Amino acid sequence: MSAQKNTKKVGGPRSAARLAAVQALYQLAMSDEPKAKLVVEEYVKHRLGAEIEGDQYVDADKDLFGDVVLGAWERRSEIDETLTGCLSSDWPLERLETLIHAIFRAGGYELTARPDVPTAVIINEYVDVAHGFYERTEASFVNGVLDKFAKAVRS
Repeated sequence: MSAQKNTKKVGGPRSAARLAAVQALYQLAMSDEPKAKLVVEEYVKHRLGAEIEGDQYVDADKDLFGDVVLGAWERRSEIDETLTGCLSSDWPLERLETLIHAIFRAGGYELTARPDVPTAVIINEYVDVAHGFYERTEASFVNGVLDKFAKAVRS
């Protein structure tokens, strides 16, 4: 999973933190024994801002990264409950791809717990993350669901 691994550094530290947070949440979701604090430590020490296989990764805002990963992981049940209400009845939570689910958990956490970040910024950032992995349809899906999520938690 190496979206946005660029030789040209694209995006800023906060965008890089959000992308890395989605990747870390994906890793946790796929793990048999997920340990969020260890994953955060691994990313901070070995991945954020590193050169891996000849590709230079943008240095990420480590504080934002840790907050999103740990917060989204700790509050995943709450986030998933709100997320369920934002999905159509023919598209239940269990039907989501793990990566899309990770994007929703990260975005959902920020929309719930980070009132200091404008709604439009959060949604746009996670739509950009979706564009790094998917075509237009999935990115539009992320936009629509996060918009509903924002209305549910920020209205």
